[in-house]
Amino acid sequence: MGARFAFTGGREGWVRLTLTAVGVGLGVALLLLTTALPSVLTQRHQREQDRQEGHMFSMVLPPKADDTVLITSTDTRWHAKDVRGRLLEPEGPRAPLPPGVGRFPGKGEMVVSPSLRDLLASDGAKLLRQRIPYRIAGTIGESGLIGSHELAYYAGADDLVPKPANMRVQRLHAFGDPDQRPERTDPVLILLTLVMFVTLLMPVAVFVATAVRFGGERRDRRLAALRLVGSDSRMTRRIAAGEALVGALLGLVVGAVFFMAGRQAAGSVEVMGESLFPSYLDPSPVLVAVVAVAVPVCAVLVTLFAMRRVVVEPLGVVRTARPARRRLWWRLLVPVAGLALLYPMIGKGRSHGDFNQYLVVAGVLLLLVGVTALLPWIVEAVVARLGAGALSWQLAVRRLQLSSGTAARMVNGIAVAVAGAIALQMLFAGVESQYTKDTGRDPERAQMEIDLSDRTPSAALGPAFARTKGVRASAALSTVSIGDRRRDPGHFASVTVGDCAALRELARLPSCRDGDAFVVDRPGTDQARRSFLRPGSHDFLDPTFTKPLPGREIPWTVPAGVRTATVRADSLQQGVDGLLVTPSVLPARAVAGGYGQVYVRLDLSVPDAEEYVRNTAARVDPLSSAWHWTATEQSGRYTSLRTGLFVGAACVLALIGASLLVSQLEQLRERRRLLSALVAFGTRRRTLGLSVLWQTALPIALGLLLASVVGLVLGAVLLRMTATPVTVDWPSVLSMTGVGAAVVLAVTLLSLPPLLRLMRPEGLRTE
Repeated sequence: MGARFAFTGGREGWVRLTLTAVGVGLGVALLLLTTALPSVLTQRHQREQDRQEGHMFSMVLPPKADDTVLITSTDTRWHAKDVRGRLLEPEGPRAPLPPGVGRFPGKGEMVVSPSLRDLLASDGAKLLRQRIPYRIAGTIGESGLIGSHELAYYAGADDLVPKPANMRVQRLHAFGDPDQRPERTDPVLILLTLVMFVTLLMPVAVFVATAVRFGGERRDRRLAALRLVGSDSRMTRRIAAGEALVGALLGLVVGAVFFMAGRQAAGSVEVMGESLFPSYLDPSPVLVAVVAVAVPVCAVLVTLFAMRRVVVEPLGVVRTARPARRRLWWRLLVPVAGLALLYPMIGKGRSHGDFNQYLVVAGVLLLLVGVTALLPWIVEAVVARLGAGALSWQLAVRRLQLSSGTAARMVNGIAVAVAGAIALQMLFAGVESQYTKDTGRDPERAQMEIDLSDRTPSAALGPAFARTKGVRASAALSTVSIGDRRRDPGHFASVTVGDCAALRELARLPSCRDGDAFVVDRPGTDQARRSFLRPGSHDFLDPTFTKPLPGREIPWTVPAGVRTATVRADSLQQGVDGLLVTPSVLPARAVAGGYGQVYVRLDLSVPDAEEYVRNTAARVDPLSSAWHWTATEQSGRYTSLRTGLFVGAACVLALIGASLLVSQLEQLRERRRLLSALVAFGTRRRTLGLSVLWQTALPIALGLLLASVVGLVLGAVLLRMTATPVTVDWPSVLSMTGVGAAVVLAVTLLSLPPLLRLMRPEGLRTE
């Protein structure tokens, strides 16, 4: 009978059912998205592993065969985006193809990702086309990309030369990493992930529970009519549960439709440089089943729980009589129980094993549930003491005094979301320094570094960078190793080669001209190490540390007149040691075989200065790598979590706004006759509009205040658990609170047009 009422209640019934289905559907869509997140992470990781160069950076070079391919990395950047590039040279008919590639591109050809193809065809990518001057011969399939907006290409080559000592060009039998081992899990990152999931999902659950109660007052009046024709109180509760069940089931269908639409649109969205394919959003069947069962069960239980204080009699609903005051003691027990579960893990940090996942989830969950338990009591206690004021204020306060529970329900979701966001921001800000390391580079000294291959010595390439548009200055250096024996030397150091201007970027030199050599004076250098670098010592350049390579080691005698140099505190290179020499001091063969680097100081007033430098690097040495200098760098996994938090928070905020708007419209619809009556008696519409604003603003203010307190407490406990000093990131706290208030303000403004339409005398009509 309850199911029939849901569909046969006329226009009112259909509106109520639609609102419930949309509210529940929004929550279900986000729940399904969350259940698909493990699949997203797994599939992205698997795609990355499948295309890995399995033996990349290996010093052991497999022999050439008809099933091998030569490969080298030519990664670059275009403004703020990474471009993944590889050069391929098959060595036989059975050479392995990378995932997503149908055939090997020929010399001068390349296969590209769809996004890179579109970018290269755009008007603003002239510099990138110069850097990647290959003809597009095909497209990389989805199996070879980790995201729909990834920029990637494979180009053909015929002059790659693999060398055991040069890790740039490698020989592969197959793609994929056969020796991949699971990384050691970081307890703090696991804690961040758990807390993030709980705090993002909890508001969704609150909104679903709120949505199934739409139209509660009209439903109870209809149940009173059923009592009049003979049903008992238990039957009315079962009818109400049946009606809520239908709304929840329809909400599951609507949620599935929303999820499928969002899933299809996900492939066209890029957030903070991250993108995915719709196929990644494949929820686990077990988790989908849990959602499909939990939502209807939740709808029935919430309906029965809501009716425990409502007496449905044959002649009406005893709801507006003065209810018993809400009790505080059991509401305080909920967050206290959450703190008790988290307390044993305080001080655990990352050095005492993993956190107990069940205690973490239960503790955080209880603290956030505590917000929903305490907020109705706080709203009731505060509004009971409010009174005198303007007419709009009195209308709002009286309405809140009569239905403080309804007002608290509307605010619960956003209060929980803000509390969780504040705690997460505190935790992320507190542990950020643990995942951020100093690179040792000073971006004021140089903005870019170009690491060269062994094709051309850096001294020959230095002038090319100096003439590049947007370059103020450049320093070209090469590094060669030196040892006291031909093979497996007992003492070894480095010899840095460069002109006098470049060497002065590393150390303070007494004077310098071509032909000079300097020994670096570093505190703590042992005497034996100093002795093999003294003038007249017979040493070997480029000694062999493993299997000997004939002719590779170059005998060399340290020249006379070596002077001492002191390393600069702001040296362009880290760990400068050994000898600093000008090019004419070493044999030409040794200089040519050195590891070359060029450091560039840019004129930042020139647009695209970095892109010009990258183009020069690609032109003079296609296998070079150009890096942008930063003072610090963050862990990739930590950065990914922060990106995930941003995306998840954006989705939850969108759900909050949509659900609040639906709730507000439902509340206005319930009060349509009351609003029409007030207008008929002469109440100004401006007064009624302000009263609706006050009815929203008061509970929101109380909810955000409670959310801030609970968020700060939870954040402090989580920081103590990670053995991190407790500091409050006040800008984040205020920004999260401000975002919550802005969402509510936007919802209130959007509800004003429907409010004006409802305030008409026609609303007094009834049947």
